[in-house]
Parts: sequence; structure tokens; C-alpha cells
Amino acid sequence: MAASESVNPVELLREQIEGASPDVLQAMVKTFAQALMSAEADAVCGAGYGQRSEERVNSRNGYRVREWDTRAGTIDLAIPKLRSGSYFPDWLLTHRRRAEQALVSVVATSYLLGVSTRRVEKLVEQLGIRQLSKSQVSEMAAHLDVQVEAFRNRPLDAAHYTFVWMDALTMKVREHGRTVNVHALIAVGVNADGQREVLGLDVASDEDGAGWLAFLRSLTARGLSGVQLVISDAHRGLVAAIGAALPGAAWQRCRTHYLRNLLTKVPKSAQPWIATLVRTIFDQPDADAVRAQFDRVVTTIDTKFPAAAEHLADAHDDLLAFTGFPREIWRQIWSNNPQERLNKEIRRRTDVVGIFPNRPAIIRLVGAVLAEQTDEWTEGRRYMGIELLAKARRVTVQPDQHTTNHPDPTQIAA
Repeated sequence: MAASESVNPVELLREQIEGASPDVLQAMVKTFAQALMSAEADAVCGAGYGQRSEERVNSRNGYRVREWDTRAGTIDLAIPKLRSGSYFPDWLLTHRRRAEQALVSVVATSYLLGVSTRRVEKLVEQLGIRQLSKSQVSEMAAHLDVQVEAFRNRPLDAAHYTFVWMDALTMKVREHGRTVNVHALIAVGVNADGQREVLGLDVASDEDGAGWLAFLRSLTARGLSGVQLVISDAHRGLVAAIGAALPGAAWQRCRTHYLRNLLTKVPKSAQPWIATLVRTIFDQPDADAVRAQFDRVVTTIDTKFPAAAEHLADAHDDLLAFTGFPREIWRQIWSNNPQERLNKEIRRRTDVVGIFPNRPAIIRLVGAVLAEQTDEWTEGRRYMGIELLAKARRVTVQPDQHTTNHPDPTQIAA
């Protein structure tokens, strides 16, 4: 490969765009990387390429080609060589983002554990990377595992986590020669500074009470405290586990997931009408109006669909737990929608793998994605105002909000 001795990034970029390059992003990355290396090489030489100067201490001596794996794909770089000594850009040694490292590592590990070569090659192509050596895989995996474990086991010392969202994602993994489903348990909370933060990740064989209880106890052992409300779908055993591990916390059933369940109780032709009625419950200005509208909706539905009305009435406490908190944050705590957006980002990465070779591979990839997301939340704007959080912490949870039923943990495990 030849490279121009004098690199003009503006001209090269204009040529790529005018020529309708099929991959402008890759061309941009390559162009500016070459320009940066050329400038650094000139600085080492003490003068620009072809420039006569008394300050010159070295001169160029051609190029050597090196493949550079980036998020835009694999790029062939021409690294300047010097007549005496050597030059190599330090930034080429910088590790890729954690999630990208994890994805590459998981795919390569799949190959080492016997997944078909054709499938692994297809996965690597989706990443835009041409080749991976076993030493690269081992180095990345070791580096990532240390980072992810530190993230998963860090102390939760940000005072109170007033609101916590929980969800479970089903993943496929190979175990004992067959493919089985496991569940990635994920918890997200709002810390004392009003920032969202991924609190924990674990992989359980079953999404039952024992799995949730062990997960919640691991969070409290790391310092989780001050939880007033847990928001989630109706996962098996979760409510009982909340009562056992987080005494004093209420449970808010996700209104979006519940509505989907309710609509299965009525004919398809009636579903738009039912959905519109239920949504009016959440459009009220205060807690009393919400409860009054809930009763009116149940009565209205009962005239045509008594089974659906009974189903809705039974979910009264689960759906209206949010009314015990300030009106300004209702939209943020009455559903699991914030967690759903995080789940989509996780799925975007895990769908590339499909079937994981083992559970540590799930922890490595999902943990890296969650660590990156927490970093982004920390640098972004507050999710909730500090004053609103202080106001929410002064709320006294009512006895009918799933806080008085503290079952025996041995019964949950059973």
C-alpha cells in the first residue's frame, strides 16, 4: 500500500464524498488518522516532510502497513518509518470501548469453544473486523473480566436509592451439550444525586423467587438502601423477594406490561376501547382523581367484560403505587419504559452472538454494555431533581402497597 507523503485531510475527505464512497465514515477515520501520524512523525523529525531545516534531527524512510480495528471496520494504515529509531502512535494501542471489546471477545471465545467456523466468521464480519488472533482474544478477555467484575461488585455507597427498576432478559447459552435459556437479572436505580445508575447484574437459571431473592440480597450486601419503590413487570417471585430483602419498599407494576396482559382478556375488536379507558386513569391531576377514575373504569368495563374488570380490580394496588409519590415524577415511575430502552441496547449487542458459549460470556458482554451506559448517565443530565427525591423520601408507604408481607425466605427458595 502506498501513502501520500504530504497528507491534506480536507482534500482527501472531499474526494471521498464527491466520489460517493460506499463507506465515508471509514474513509474519514482513515484520512484523519493518517494526517495525525504524519504530523506526529514530523514532530519527531524536527521538521516537516521535505523541509530543509537546521532543527531537523531525523527523516522519513517510507511506511509500514498495519491493520487497525475500529468501530467503522478494519482500516489499513500506513505508519511512517524513520531512518533512525522508530515511530509508533501511542493511540493505536488504546483499547476499544468496553462493549466492543466484549463483543469481539465473546465471538472469538465461541470459536475457541467449538462453535462452527462458518458461524463465527459471519459474526466477525458483522463487526467489520477481518481477523482475530487467540492472543488478542485472551488479552481482551482478561482485561474485560477485571473491569466488569469491579463494576458488578463495587460498593453502592451513594446514600439512598429511592427508586429501583428491575427486569430480566432471557438469553440462550450452551450447557452440558445442549442449548438452554437463562435469565440476566438487571437492576437500575436513581442515586442521591438524581442520576440513574446500573446497580447490578447476575445470571440465574430460573426467574423465580429464589433467583430474585439472591440477587436482591447481593445488592443489599453491597450497600443498597433507602429503596421506597421497585418498578418492574410481574416477574415470578419478585414481589415476595422485595418484601424479604427490601422491607419498607413498595412495588409498582409496569402499566405498559400490565395493559398488554389485560387486553388478552377481551376480544380484539374491543381492545382499542379498553386501552383508551385504562389510559385515562393515568391522565388525572392528583392521587384522589386517579383512584376515582380507576373505580369508574372498572365499573364501565364490568358492563361488557366482567372477567377483564375483575382482572383490573385485582391489580389496583399494583398499578397505583406511584400515586404515593410527587406528581412531578409519576411519568418516570409508573412503568418500566426506562429499563426497556436499556434492554434494547443490550439486545442490539447480544443478538450478534445469538447463543452464548457459557455464562461468563454473558456477564462479560452485558456487563460491559451496562458499565458503559452507567458512564453515559453519570456524564448526562440528572434523571430526577434532588429536591423531588428528598420529597419522595419523606413519603410514608401505605400498608396496602406490598410492604407488610414478608414471607419466610425458605418458602421463597422452595
